[in-house]
Formats: sequence, structure tokens, C-alpha cells
Amino acid sequence: MKRKERKSKPEGKERAGFLKRMDGFFGITASGSTFRTEIVAGLTTFMAMVYALLVVPGMYKVGDGTYPYVSFEAVYIATALGAIAGTMLMAFLAKMPLAQASGLGATAYVTGTLLGGSMGLSYANAMLFVLLGGLIFVLLTATGLRKKILEGIPKEVKVTVPVGIGMFIAFIGFNNAGIVNLHEGSIGFASFNVLNEAVTYKAAMGALIALLGAIAIAVLAKRNVKGAILWGMLGSAALYYALIGLGCAWDEGCRAVFTEIAGSMEDPFKAFAAWGKESAAQVFLSGFSFHEISAGQLVVVIITTSLSLCMLNMFDTLGTLYGACSKGGLLDEEGNPVRANRCMLADAIGTCAGAVFGATTVTTYVESSSGVAAGGRTGFAAFVTGLCFIVAMFLSPIAKLIPSAATSAALIWVGVLMMSSVKDVAWDDPAAALPAFLTIAVMAFGYSISYGIGVGLISCVLVKVCTGKIRELTPVTWIIALLFLVMFLFTN
Repeated sequence: MKRKERKSKPEGKERAGFLKRMDGFFGITASGSTFRTEIVAGLTTFMAMVYALLVVPGMYKVGDGTYPYVSFEAVYIATALGAIAGTMLMAFLAKMPLAQASGLGATAYVTGTLLGGSMGLSYANAMLFVLLGGLIFVLLTATGLRKKILEGIPKEVKVTVPVGIGMFIAFIGFNNAGIVNLHEGSIGFASFNVLNEAVTYKAAMGALIALLGAIAIAVLAKRNVKGAILWGMLGSAALYYALIGLGCAWDEGCRAVFTEIAGSMEDPFKAFAAWGKESAAQVFLSGFSFHEISAGQLVVVIITTSLSLCMLNMFDTLGTLYGACSKGGLLDEEGNPVRANRCMLADAIGTCAGAVFGATTVTTYVESSSGVAAGGRTGFAAFVTGLCFIVAMFLSPIAKLIPSAATSAALIWVGVLMMSSVKDVAWDDPAAALPAFLTIAVMAFGYSISYGIGVGLISCVLVKVCTGKIRELTPVTWIIALLFLVMFLFTN
């Protein structure tokens, strides 16, 4: 009797059969990898990029510490859902060991240019632009026009877009931490002189921790510590609360910090309720309501803004694909990422899904390269990362405890990472140097990513026309530059 029972052990056979099907679907053995390696790679990628769940919601906070557009909790859940959708698409559609989440550059564009601009746009309006940008990306990828557009953008503008975005993101970090102070039209560096009555201990410690946090992340990255950004943020948060705790004896602002902590430890399901009320499907519920923009201006704004978000996504994703795939031998014979079109399509569809959830543009994260370096070769690694994001959705009360000083350190470091392509500009060629410089400078100093792209393209057209190089301009450059010119002349 016992032998019969042992003989018919279906669970073991079913489990083996399931694993075999998973292996066959993802091609784990065929790629020379193992389940264990893929799991480790997926966990490594998650640890390297989970900081996005902490940083992205914080970017909706304004200078006075409030969230006027949407709450931290709602954005946290929306960002997690966007990451889950994008990463799972990368796992099952592209079958690549890459992960996605809301891009910091696109989030900076939404919070700094769209919501913080003069057009009076709402959070739902911004999500509409994100959705339209995603739909354009889907169309361009499906029809093959994406490649022609990327090839049509002048190199001097193309390679400096990430640099400008990095400067923009770093500036947000400096401002949020109080390292750079904006006051009545003036700008200045933070004061660390706590003996000065005009300087509060809390503000000085916030700026100091952000700088120390950025240094700590750089040290960890130099020592090849996996998840350097996350560990740097957590260490910065711990040091921040330790120093703020010391200041409680004489600083009322420090005591208020711990009062806020006590009130933030809420039921994690309240975050889901906030998301359902503030973010879920808002793009359809109120995204089409524009009050302070005329019909003529609206058409131009929709076209230029959607194209800007689409181009940001294309530039970001393409660069990340090459960077991450080159670390693991995931390039084809021509040096292009394998299944690149499927990766781009997963990115585009993920952006559309994210917009419905209330998340900014979903893009492939360069931190995926850490998982590839750990041995990830298939979509199963991305699947593991996606499962981790599902678990992370229920940790919003803990995430809310991370102070701005810690998230600002991450933003500053991301700015550092995005500076690398500045070396690809021919700075000894004035015709290339000016458009490249203007692209970066207008993004950073004009506090607008789209304006930087627009000024860069327009200046490029004018320089080439005046120097007899008009044949180097593609129809794509002419069309996009003209659209931006119309936007500058007839909006704002």
C-alpha cells in the first residue's frame, strides 16, 4: 500500500514539469544560465533600483514640504504598479533580464515643467501627456519609424539630452535638500553655520546629509557594492535621524520630525485607497479637462509635450539597452541588443499602462546592468524583479520614512551617472558645441527638459543653415524644430 502511494507522487512530477516548461519558455538552460543564477540576478537588479519607489514620489513634493498635486502614498503605489507592468512585459514579451520603472528624467519633466510650469496643468493632464507619449512610442516602434527618428536627430543634441536631464535631476536634489536655496529670485549655497540665528539645525543637517550621502554612494559604487544607491540612501536616512535626534534637545523643528514619523506608520492598505482615489485611471476621468489653455495653444502643447516625452523615453531606453546588454554578451553580431524591438515595445506598452495607473513614463533602468553582471541572461530574472516590486507595494509606510536628504543624495548621484555622454560631443567644432551647450544649459538653468531639446534643435538648424551645412539637416529635425518654434512663439 505504501509503495503504491509513493509510486503515485504527482506533485513532484508536476513541479518538475512546470520548471521544465519555465526553462523552455525563458530559455534558461539554452542561454547557459540556471534558475539560481537568474533568481540572484533578479534580486540584485531589484536591490539596485528599488530606490525609484522612494525617489519618484518625493519628486512631487514642493519647497514647503507639501504634496499639492497628488499624495506620496498614491504615487508610491502608482510607481510600483508601473514598475510591475513594465518589468513583467520585459520578462514575458522581450524575455530579457531587464527591469523598468518610472524614469527620473521623465518624472522631473512632469513635476518641474508640466505641473510646476505656468500652464496650470493638473496631475491628470500630465498623465494624459505620458499616455500620448507612450502611444506614439508604440506606433513608432511597431512601424519601424523609431529608428529613422533616432537617426534623424542631430548627434550634438542626441548625446547631450541625457546630460541635461542629469543636471536637471541633480538640481532637484540640491533644491530638495536645501543645498541650493532659492529665495525671491536669488540663488545661493546652503549655510552650515548653526550658530547663525537665520540657519536652523534641521536645515543644515538635511543639506549636510545629502552631500555626505552622495559621497557614500560614490564610495560604495567604486567598491562595486551591489545596490550602492539603496544602501547609500538607507545609511543617509539612519545618520539623518541620529543627528536630528541630537537636535531635539533645543530645536523644535527636530522634535516635529519624530512627531511626523509617529503619524506616518499607518496601515499600508491606506496607500491603496489613496491611489484608487487620486491616481487610478485619472488620465481618463479628468485628464482631458484643460482650463487655462486656449484651443490653439493646447494643440501645440499636446504635440510638443507628447513628442518630448516620447523622445526622452527613446533616448533613455536605447542608451540603457546598449549599456546593460553589453555587460552580459546580450548583443547580436552587429553590436545591437538582442530582441531590441521587443524591448522597446515592452517599454512603450509599459508607459501606457503606467499612465493609466498614474505613473510617469516607464523606462528601462540602467541598474538592470547589475543583474546582467550577476549572470542574468533571460526574462526569468526580470520576472523575479517584478515579484519583488509586488511585495514592495505593501511597504509604503516604511518608504515614507526616508527623508528628503537621503533621496536627494540619490538624485545627485543619478546626475553624476548621466554626465558620461558629454565626452561624445565635438567641443572643438563650434557648430556642434553651441547646440550641445544650449541643450544642457537650458534644461538646467531654464528648469525645463523640453525647452532644452527645443532650443538645442532650433539652434542646430540655424547654425547649419548659416554655415552652409543645410544638407546635414533631416526632415525629422526640421519638423520637430518647427514645432518647438511654434510652441515658443505662441505658448506661455
